Amino acid sequence: MATPRHEFYETDERLTLSVFDKGADPAQVSVKFQPRSLTYEHGDKILALEPLKGQIDPDRCEYTVGKFKVEIRLAKRASGRWGTLVGDSPDPPATLAPVPTSSAPTTSQPRKKQKNWDALTKEILSSDKAANPDEDPNVGGDAAVNDFFQKLYADADEDTRRAMLKSYQESGGTTLSTNWDEVGKSKVEVKPPEGSEWKKWAV
Repeated sequence: MATPRHEFYETDERLTLSVFDKGADPAQVSVKFQPRSLTYEHGDKILALEPLKGQIDPDRCEYTVGKFKVEIRLAKRASGRWGTLVGDSPDPPATLAPVPTSSAPTTSQPRKKQKNWDALTKEILSSDKAANPDEDPNVGGDAAVNDFFQKLYADADEDTRRAMLKSYQESGGTTLSTNWDEVGKSKVEVKPPEGSEWKKWAV
């Protein structure tokens, strides 16, 4: 009895064992697969590996006989590297993740966080009033509003800025929207204050 020279390489899913048996007769080569063992026989050459480092699926294992070597491909039951062919007995605990059958990409995407512009407006107006308690509310509010819109534009993302510019320009300054999903669909209509009439002056 002789043990043929052999070597292996592996991936997480498969292990390929090369048994160097030059001129092996395919009709006389016998390879037996068991969940934790492998036996190769050809004439007086025998290679018995038991127990294997991990479990294999005998139904998915295969081999091919070449001129210089016999290549045996083992299908692992659990994904992961063995490092060695022979391991401990009894069976190792099933701590490795099973081999994935499909890798469908996830379609869910994180939702974009929306700013609470109403709360921001109240915060700016209230802070302006606190800083200028004697100011006429009907006059002094302009500065606060201007500051608010400057801060709004500076803190906004690209879609919000596009929505603000488009809505303001197309409405003649009567509308300012931060919702690009709505503004981007069509032209923004002119909406003058109640009791007023919009007129476009000829240049």
